[in-house]
Amino acid sequence: MIIKTWYKTAQQQPLSDPRFKSLTGLEKADTFSQSASATSGLTFYDLELGAKFLYPVLTPLRNMIPRVSGKGGIQAAWRAITAINTQGLRFGVSSANRGGVLAVATHDYTATYKGIGVETSVDFEAQYAGQGFDDVRAVGAKTGLEALMLGEEAMILGGCTSTPLGTTPTPTIAQSATGGTLGAQTWSVICAALTLDGLMNGSIAGGVQGSITRTNADLSMDTFGGGVAKQSASTTVATTGATGSITASVTPVSGALGYAWFWGAAGAEVLGAITTINSVVITANATGIQLASSLGTNDNSTNALAFDGLIYQARVPGSGSYVSTQASGSAGIGTPLTSDGAGGIVEIDVALKSMWDNYRLSPDTMWVNSQEALNISHKILSGSQTAAQRFVFESPQDLVGGGIMVRTYLNRFSMQGGSVVDIKVHPNMPAGTILMTTKMLPYPLAGVGNVVQIRTRQDYYQIEWPLVTRKYEYGVYADEVLQNYFPPSLALITNIGNG
Repeated sequence: MIIKTWYKTAQQQPLSDPRFKSLTGLEKADTFSQSASATSGLTFYDLELGAKFLYPVLTPLRNMIPRVSGKGGIQAAWRAITAINTQGLRFGVSSANRGGVLAVATHDYTATYKGIGVETSVDFEAQYAGQGFDDVRAVGAKTGLEALMLGEEAMILGGCTSTPLGTTPTPTIAQSATGGTLGAQTWSVICAALTLDGLMNGSIAGGVQGSITRTNADLSMDTFGGGVAKQSASTTVATTGATGSITASVTPVSGALGYAWFWGAAGAEVLGAITTINSVVITANATGIQLASSLGTNDNSTNALAFDGLIYQARVPGSGSYVSTQASGSAGIGTPLTSDGAGGIVEIDVALKSMWDNYRLSPDTMWVNSQEALNISHKILSGSQTAAQRFVFESPQDLVGGGIMVRTYLNRFSMQGGSVVDIKVHPNMPAGTILMTTKMLPYPLAGVGNVVQIRTRQDYYQIEWPLVTRKYEYGVYADEVLQNYFPPSLALITNIGNG
């Protein structure tokens, strides 16, 4: 009865009545509200199960090159007949007499097997923490295999073990009172040429690696070259005023895909630029921290633990591959590709013509960097012979998309009157370099099924090492070599300026 009376009173009295102060306070307070943090309060954590692998695993050469099994030994060896009738024998014969004796040219090839591998590990606590979310041990094995494939791709493209770059030439430099922010000072400039390995793993902030000593998972040590040639001698020049600049260039180094530039006071030259042509314009103080003196005095351009990739197989003296280095041009600019004004590129046509004239073959793929892909498109589309081109535009529902990409190149030097060369952007190809490859030889009964192949003594395998600590350890390995039966099937153009 008391409760009923209180309820009737509550219906009749406003909430401002003093008797309802405690009730009013309860109405206004939020016992639970949405937390501002995903990890505090009584809030569901909406985490999707399974880690997302947000990194690219792009290995186009590894994917397309056939893999075949080796037969033991320490190297793959083969012999090729590279030319017949090398003495220009005439074939007419006189009555009852025998013909002349044919002379042929042969070449012996060898390629040493190399082991490749990488290690990953998962400690017990990481496995405990991942329960119900992801299989951390499987993730560790997966990332190890993918990392090995990425490293293998870079080695297939530009591993360098047999052709050192040597000593980088001494820079030629000149100063200007304008164009930069260099103060009055005597400047010393040093250059070091880089292989693909040195270029890929170098940066202004992190420096370039000369000799590398690596501590392995079993605590053994390996020492090998990091892809940097012996540094050049220094050259000095004095600037005046406060707006000075310096141009520097070196004679192009055969096989170099990049150049590291150091400048500053003599004896204290600091890394300030990495270029893909043989020159640089210096407009300000170097922003890196690596001293040129840290590279030492040796040529560390080769890696004894790697096999030669396609770029350096082409560069081997006597390989027969077409190799061209663009002229130095203006410092910092170089010499770009040249449009022929008829929908073609002069430098590419020269390479294709040489391959036909000397070996009667045509490449099928042109591997480029995004810079060269764009420049090739611009030069072809800006050619004067646009009347010979026909563009078909489709605009459904009045939608028109912009942009044109040249995806193939017509090789006008082939027996069938013209063949198509695919243009593909390679994730590891540096700016300023073009590599052409050939999948099949046009010679009947050549005895060569695969022009290029990976020959393995042991293809990919994984080892889960015995437990010696509370940690699961995995190794992913392969033992292989890159075989190229006919190096003249390659063409290489380097030191290409942007433009």
